[in-house]
Amino acid sequence: MKTTSKHDERFAKMKFATVYPLYVNKIEKKGRLIQELHQVIEWLTGYNEETMHQLIEQQVTFEAFFGQCTLHPNAHLINGLICGYRIEEIENPLTKQVRYLDKLVDELAKGKAMGKILRTAV
Repeated sequence: MKTTSKHDERFAKMKFATVYPLYVNKIEKKGRLIQELHQVIEWLTGYNEETMHQLIEQQVTFEAFFGQCTLHPNAHLINGLICGYRIEEIENPLTKQVRYLDKLVDELAKGKAMGKILRTAV
């Protein structure tokens, strides 16, 4: 499934601060901890909790959020379907990165072991 330029642009302008509480709600409803969410975000982006909260306060867009981070070298191992899109087929780099994060949060909420989420037990 190919994304459109309008779809990609929407992701670029979306604010991380708007999506973050949705991630928290999703994982907490499934009995996971905020610390686990932060571990997943730090693994993917390199942002520690303090930096992440600063970015939330600054209301950065996903474009800035991912533009400033150092993506984990194993991020390319994140694959599968998320929201009807096969991650490995997404061409726009930013949209792919946002979907990486969505997939990790989804796996956390589904109760997957942290080693598998962080691609250490591949």
